[in-house]
Amino acid sequence: MIPRHVGYIMDGNGRWAERRGLPRSAGYAAGLKAMLRVLDRTEARGVAAVTVYAYSSENFARPADESAAIFDVVEKWNGSYSGDRKVRYIGDLSRFPAGLVKSVRGVELRTADNPGMTVCIALGYGGRDDIVSAAAKAAADGAVTRESFERGLSTHGLPPLDLIVRSGGEKRLSGFMLYEAAYSELYFTDVLWPDMTESDVDAAMEEFAGRTRKFGA
Repeated sequence: MIPRHVGYIMDGNGRWAERRGLPRSAGYAAGLKAMLRVLDRTEARGVAAVTVYAYSSENFARPADESAAIFDVVEKWNGSYSGDRKVRYIGDLSRFPAGLVKSVRGVELRTADNPGMTVCIALGYGGRDDIVSAAAKAAADGAVTRESFERGLSTHGLPPLDLIVRSGGEKRLSGFMLYEAAYSELYFTDVLWPDMTESDVDAAMEEFAGRTRKFGA
């Protein structure tokens, strides 16, 4: 059994850097390298779509220099990406620097017709905010039904979220895709995100394959 859509909560970048006596910004650069390893292995396993939790709506409370380091990593990756995956962003971009927003729109446009795995990046994203927004859109359209509500979600069009993997030892969703996670399988690992390897991806996939999914039955 192969998950169609995997969500990764990329936790532990700052702690990884601190344990090595490095500035927390170094953890985000290392985290990008880990993300690329994880995406490669996940696609090789046959997964159609991945959503990575890059920066939540609550993360704006972080120190400005730490946020700036994350923004810099994201903007540079957007500008340099030339692969065959389809890149998509979800979240409220209104609070981000203009250069970063421009890079987001640019990579989405360049990759819109790509045939590879969809990579959805949650930036300035909060699951509760997304639910409120979707409900408001459905109400404005005249009727709040399951179908109209789901059309309003920022994740509309993605496959169902089958598996959520969180690194770093914490065991919570932290606002990640709360509606979509209703029947997702959850996998938690103590491995800090920059240390994630192909073997860690395989372990999550193998555990998923061994689970019995009942969907309330």
